[in-house]
Amino acid sequence: MNAPWNVGILIFDGVEVLDFAGPFEVFSRTRLIAGLDSRRSDDDAPLRVFTVAQSGAEIVATGGLRVVPHHGFDSAPSIDLLVVPGGFGTRPLLDNQDVIAWITRTARSAQRITSVCTGALLLAKAGLLSGKRATTHWGAYDALAEVDDTIEVDRGARFVEDGVITSAGVAAGIDMAFAVVESLFGQEVADETARYIEYPRSGSGS
Repeated sequence: MNAPWNVGILIFDGVEVLDFAGPFEVFSRTRLIAGLDSRRSDDDAPLRVFTVAQSGAEIVATGGLRVVPHHGFDSAPSIDLLVVPGGFGTRPLLDNQDVIAWITRTARSAQRITSVCTGALLLAKAGLLSGKRATTHWGAYDALAEVDDTIEVDRGARFVEDGVITSAGVAAGIDMAFAVVESLFGQEVADETARYIEYPRSGSGS
């Protein structure tokens, strides 16, 4: 990786806070320095992380947390790594043609496509999980199969990589994010990032 990757995290009304904040923290704190130095400035990070919402206006996440996104769909830079989180807000978005179309367009040029929790439902609606193994929050296994019955739903996996990377619910997105960091930069960088944020890495994908 010669140039920083743009990491775009979709947010929306009703998004689960840890679904997007967990990966945001992992990716924004990843550090690469000839050796390792977690004190390096944000401008030198190998990943540039930002949030994207449909209109660019403030969204209200679960629990009432208000978040102002960095970009709307129209102003967002190209995205190399797409993160689609979940939350109860995913249900109405299944019928939002603009959001599904944006996910589809973004996925065409992205190097990596990921979801956390019920964000997998949106990827499925966009046709990105057809014929693939995938997982989601345990409470949404059947819902995922209903969106696309060609998906092989992996019930119980922490995260699954089958072209697209899908994770189980909420905190599992942190483990998924570390797996992405490790695949891009190696175990040493992933472990150093985990040490920096004092997170005990656990769980493995399939």
